[in-house]
Amino acid sequence: MNKTAVLIPCYNEEKTIATVVRDFQKALPEADIYVYDNNSTDNSYKLAKDAGAIVRSEIRQGKGNVIRSMFRDIDADCYLMVDGDDTYSAHDAKRLCQEVFDGRADMVIGDRLSGAYLQENKRRFHGFGNKLVRFLINKLFRSNIQDIMTGYRAFSYDFVKSFPVLSKGFAVETEMTIHAVDKNFKISELTIDFKDRPAGSESKLNTYSDGARVLITIMSLFSEYKPLVFFNILSAISFIIAILLGLPVLIEFFQTGLVPRFPSLIVAGFLVIISLLLTITSIILNAVAKKHRQLFELYMYIISQKKGSR
Repeated sequence: MNKTAVLIPCYNEEKTIATVVRDFQKALPEADIYVYDNNSTDNSYKLAKDAGAIVRSEIRQGKGNVIRSMFRDIDADCYLMVDGDDTYSAHDAKRLCQEVFDGRADMVIGDRLSGAYLQENKRRFHGFGNKLVRFLINKLFRSNIQDIMTGYRAFSYDFVKSFPVLSKGFAVETEMTIHAVDKNFKISELTIDFKDRPAGSESKLNTYSDGARVLITIMSLFSEYKPLVFFNILSAISFIIAILLGLPVLIEFFQTGLVPRFPSLIVAGFLVIISLLLTITSIILNAVAKKHRQLFELYMYIISQKKGSR
């Protein structure tokens, strides 16, 4: 029988956590419901336990740290991750999990953005931030994913045990998406229902600071996963600036035999050297990234062997 684990990161969700646990118990009666409490200062831990969840503590603050512990600690055939704020409907749970059980996906994304979420969301700039993140990832990584930041996802055993969680906070969803795209995992998206938080429940996501961290994460992962493109873009920018600075000086030299603007010529020369160094860097790091992908495929073979012996 397929084993399902529902993973609920939790930080100060006493208004909603018991409802979320009970709803998913009804939707997936065969599943184990795990709540990982992340240093809550309210009654979240007790309420989750009283509702029947398996409750554990993660003392390192941040959603990324919670997910790291969940993925390391728990063995299952399908992992369903959902936030503890009661904004995602448990009625969609079976659909998401079935995609994994049928072998159609290693990561199933609960897509809020194809529904009414962007129209109903009341947080200023929040919708714009989701669109910006989606645009950047789809362009940089040549994907076509509609909802990058959703907290409602289902995963296969292979994905969970091969995903290196590096982010400590909310950027972990972005990291998951990029990892799945880069490593050629099967991805599917299902449109889901999404609702506002209940009265008295407050979001832990800061639109500006957490948004900035997500953008930094995207660029960092772009340089790591696609170094040939990333560093060659920087090389091209450096070379173009060098041409803009140095070409007028060279033209003037050929016309008059004089070089009156030495600073511009010197800066242009340095930029050409930097451009060459960036190109060399891109070639070296691309070779390293290719080797990592090869080792990852070997690691996936080990994981499949381990899964088969469970």
